[in-house]
Amino acid sequence: MDLKEITAQSKRAAEEILAASGIKEGAIFVIGCSSSEVLGEKIGTATNLDAAKAIYDGIIPVLLAHGVLAAAQCCEHLNRALVVERETMLKYNLEQVNAIPQPNHAGGAFATVCYERFKDPVLVESINALAEAGIDIGNTMIGMHIKSVVVPLRISFSKIGEANIVCARRRPKYVGGQRAIYDKNLM
Repeated sequence: MDLKEITAQSKRAAEEILAASGIKEGAIFVIGCSSSEVLGEKIGTATNLDAAKAIYDGIIPVLLAHGVLAAAQCCEHLNRALVVERETMLKYNLEQVNAIPQPNHAGGAFATVCYERFKDPVLVESINALAEAGIDIGNTMIGMHIKSVVVPLRISFSKIGEANIVCARRRPKYVGGQRAIYDKNLM
């Protein structure tokens, strides 16, 4: 496992997603991450804090530099709750829940690292499908957290470490039928 390469891949992915998605300052970006999958193992079987820290070091500074708010998805054992900064919870009127992510019990390595490193972390039950874009590292199923309509987003590579990545953004719903003319900037 080359941690520097994992950090570099994570940074590049975040930069490409921000550029392609058009996400704005103050919007939510969701991250789902299986450190096990990054290592080439089955999700939930080889949790690794070092891999999670490498991904954090790649993605979070990019989001912060653009004023984009991070939401780190926990595993299914915490019902895919999310770690966010308290200011995000307050801004979006989210409901706090009482759990602390753990790497080997419930939450996962990436959510644990975010909970440890965020300025004022809280766990929220849901972000109510308010994310504008995100990255799913290792098939963690982030789509439920992104506003309709979720659109797959291809970037120039498809793996971080050994984990497949799926990137996504949202676009406004089309309305009006066949007579409608759409704003190509929103497509």
